[in-house]
Amino acid sequence: MQSLVKAFTLCTIIFAITSCAKNDSRFLIAKGKIGDLTNLNYASQLDSLFAADSVVTRSSKDDIVYVGGDSFLIYEKGGSHLFTATPASKDSLKPIETIRVIDPRFKTEKGLSVESTFKDIRDNYTISSIQNSINSVVVFVNEIDAFITIDKKELPANLRYDSSIKIEEVQIPDTAKFKYFMLGW
Repeated sequence: MQSLVKAFTLCTIIFAITSCAKNDSRFLIAKGKIGDLTNLNYASQLDSLFAADSVVTRSSKDDIVYVGGDSFLIYEKGGSHLFTATPASKDSLKPIETIRVIDPRFKTEKGLSVESTFKDIRDNYTISSIQNSINSVVVFVNEIDAFITIDKKELPANLRYDSSIKIEEVQIPDTAKFKYFMLGW
């Protein structure tokens, strides 16, 4: 009887832990959303949305190496970089336009994260388009507002040096890793 009680208690604890993990929306990526941030939020709201975390403003005028517009780096208390948010313009009353996902705990309902491969995209999502650039290909997935950059080093040699050729989905290896996992609203 005592071993039955221990087994029941252990099962209850495991169920509670897995239920909490599955319902944790803090690290969920969905269309128009990453964690608590949505496509309706403004840069001026980041401090209140992430009050338990740390928001660092990266200004292009203060950093001669960084040439983009102002960005907001969101760090978890304890130092882990979660993501970087960039508004539509320098105006803090403009909505967030682009998110660069950094932390691998951020995942879509289908498990797509910064640690995924091209196969994970192809098996779970409809690819909207593929854009060829000088050093990378960008894979657009409109159903989750994502664009994923894959370094051309991940592609076969015949596709690496010509940015004018059209790259098809079947030409990208299943094992191609993400260089950047971005959300664009």
